[in-house]
Amino acid sequence: MKRNFRLSRSSDFLRARRSGKSYAHALVVLIADPNPQAELRIGIAASHSVGNAVQRNRAKRRIRACMDSFLPCIPVGWNLVLIARRPLVEAPYAALKAALHQLLRRAGLLSEPTEDGT
Repeated sequence: MKRNFRLSRSSDFLRARRSGKSYAHALVVLIADPNPQAELRIGIAASHSVGNAVQRNRAKRRIRACMDSFLPCIPVGWNLVLIARRPLVEAPYAALKAALHQLLRRAGLLSEPTEDGT
């Protein structure tokens, strides 16, 4: 995921957590907050409950890698915060991708491409 798609300020994270809608899964939590600007920004967090620094950074890298495949299907105008949970450390990549797909569908943010790829 490119840096221009990332939420980086703590004030942006707090705003999304306060006013956004939350969707939970055993591996990750999605918080979706409408953004008045025409851009999609994503922030990823992992608390100390996930594990030590190595495990937290690995969890964030895995989420970032999975989100790359969903970026073309997510409409602009949203701030998304993804919070890793402890089971993510041992979960296979396919399970993480399925969890993110399920959360994005539940939030109504995933517009599936049609048969012809548009």
